[in-house]
Amino acid sequence: MSDDSAPKKTPLYDRHVAAGARLVEFAGWEMPVQYAGVIEEHRAVRGAAGLFDVSHMGEVRVAGPGAEAFLQHLTPNDVTQLTPGRAHYSALLTEEGTYVDDLLIYRMAEQEYMVVVNAGNADKDFAWIERHAAAADGVEVEDISDATALIALQGPKAIEILRPLAVPASGGAIDDIRFYRFDRGTVDGAEAILSRTGYTGEDGFELYLDPADAPRIWDRLLEAGTGAGLVPAGLGARDTLRMEAGMALYGHEIDDTINPWEAGLAWTIKLEAGDFIGRDALVRQKEAGVTRKLMGFEVEGRGIAREGHAILDGDRPVGHVTSGTWSPTFEKALGMCYVPAEMAEPGREVGIEVRKRRLTGKLSKIPFYKRSK
Repeated sequence: MSDDSAPKKTPLYDRHVAAGARLVEFAGWEMPVQYAGVIEEHRAVRGAAGLFDVSHMGEVRVAGPGAEAFLQHLTPNDVTQLTPGRAHYSALLTEEGTYVDDLLIYRMAEQEYMVVVNAGNADKDFAWIERHAAAADGVEVEDISDATALIALQGPKAIEILRPLAVPASGGAIDDIRFYRFDRGTVDGAEAILSRTGYTGEDGFELYLDPADAPRIWDRLLEAGTGAGLVPAGLGARDTLRMEAGMALYGHEIDDTINPWEAGLAWTIKLEAGDFIGRDALVRQKEAGVTRKLMGFEVEGRGIAREGHAILDGDRPVGHVTSGTWSPTFEKALGMCYVPAEMAEPGREVGIEVRKRRLTGKLSKIPFYKRSK
């Protein structure tokens, strides 16, 4: 493999190797899929805490006097409702109202934002943002991914572990950073953005760092969390955790053929907030009604349904599995799938075709898991 085609390495790559992680290529990066094991890491996050390297994610700085108006047109959520220190979940949509990608938007200052996108779409997303920015007034965009490392500390004991190390710039404690809020500050002396969003269904924090500081902070967090049960966790546990929490993953639950009404993400769409890319299509789709919906399912008996397996109504294929796994929390096989809208009823029995074998599934609401507040 040539250097140009070799997977990229995050600033924490050496830490993963030293910890004996099983590394895989993911979205053009060499990433840890597991350390001690997916089930053990998953349960550590649910019961204590896990530490994730998510430095492969993409970050884009959007700034200037026209930044708010630009992002308001570019994305379907209401950017005007963000004040500095707040973030929200949103998307890039096509003119047809389907997904280019899903993302987070952080309002860093009155005229400055940080947009966080999926690793596998980072180059495509930046090109999309840059192309639309060229036609906008008073806005500049910059890909800051290479200058940004990202560590996620997730789990019910995350705040206990981070509290002694983190100093928010506002002068308060990290306890004061509420869900989907953030603050600048330091972690063990290293400058950081302290964010409280999460992708596991648990409480937790994301630490945006200078890549040069990331290895030391990784080590310091693991040291601080030893007594609390903190473990390093890989992509495998990240996927099982997000699936239990009913969180969409691009390329599975959402893509450029799926719209937010179908995916159960209507809460991210603010039609009343003005014009944005894809709005006209979404209005038409809402008026017409959707023909399919995203649902959860659980497998009855033995067997695990995986992405791409057919959902059956009798012997007739009517939908497909988008994500499926064995759930370490519920100790059963769970998944998400698209089915015709008229079949989208919790408790409805469906067939699932798995390698020419028929499994029985029962549709359910998502998420499967909600943490205690």
